[in-house]
Amino acid sequence: MWSQIADRLRRAIEDGTFKPGDALPGEAEINKRFGVSRSTSRAALDHLETEGLIKRRSGLGSIVIEPRVERSLNRLSSFSEDMRLRGLKPTYRTKSIRLAPAGPTVATELKVESNANVVEIDRILLADGTPMATSMTYLLPSLFEASGMPTIDELDRGSLYTWLRNAGVFFAGGDERIEGALADAQTARDLGVRQPAAVLVCHRTSWAAGKQPVEHVVLHYLADRYSFHVKLAQQ
Repeated sequence: MWSQIADRLRRAIEDGTFKPGDALPGEAEINKRFGVSRSTSRAALDHLETEGLIKRRSGLGSIVIEPRVERSLNRLSSFSEDMRLRGLKPTYRTKSIRLAPAGPTVATELKVESNANVVEIDRILLADGTPMATSMTYLLPSLFEASGMPTIDELDRGSLYTWLRNAGVFFAGGDERIEGALADAQTARDLGVRQPAAVLVCHRTSWAAGKQPVEHVVLHYLADRYSFHVKLAQQ
């Protein structure tokens, strides 16, 4: 019975009867409407929360949230491309761009000497004005020899990948690893959420022709707003 109730509420969310920010009927109302026990109504709402459709908030009830953005892991794409494919407007808030010494992980990924200078770009990525992810990007300084480094204003106006392509830098592929974590205090502030908050941490290294690594980036995505999709083929 809880599954049938969850299905009806899910359809009501999908057809727009309940929009993001709306509260679903509470447990008592569901109990009365369907003639079920409290445990049944709670199980239905718990299931919708597990699916990422609602958030249970004390004093407010079960609130419908924005649908997750799904990104394919089969292709190397920029944040702006992902958002526009879903009808969302990407914007950026650049905190800093500077030359910084490469730490051990960055040095290994970019195949440079430890403490060698790399270009470090710290940004917040937004969709329709709402923070979706933080991005810490490390690039080889040689990429900017001809064009010079972009300014914060330039990075705030558009995609970093588009800026790099215009500067003659093209990525041929990359490796990506994703793990779950809890946001630290700074990441929580940047994303506008309270701790504890779950995030998906993406570590990606991209390379140019000849598999020369040129970019390493660490992204923290809001776990309740983002999901990743990969197609599998049988060997």
